[in-house]
Amino acid sequence: MLDGLENASKVVGVKQVRRALSGGRARRLFLARDADPQLTQPLARQAEERGVEVCWCGSMRDLGRACRISVGACVAATL
Repeated sequence: MLDGLENASKVVGVKQVRRALSGGRARRLFLARDADPQLTQPLARQAEERGVEVCWCGSMRDLGRACRISVGACVAATL
């Protein structure tokens, strides 16, 4: 599921993803299952309302690696 995320045009982090969703630029939303639901659930709802595909992945660590960052990530979106 995370294949292709490494080389895709993307944003990582709650603030950046929120902006991408609000601006209509997000195409697919990636959320880590072990992230704080208070952060992920509002973004998942916003994505569903805007017709953006939501993909839940295993862990923040896995998502961070797929985004090529050295720390875990709770959320990312392809543009």
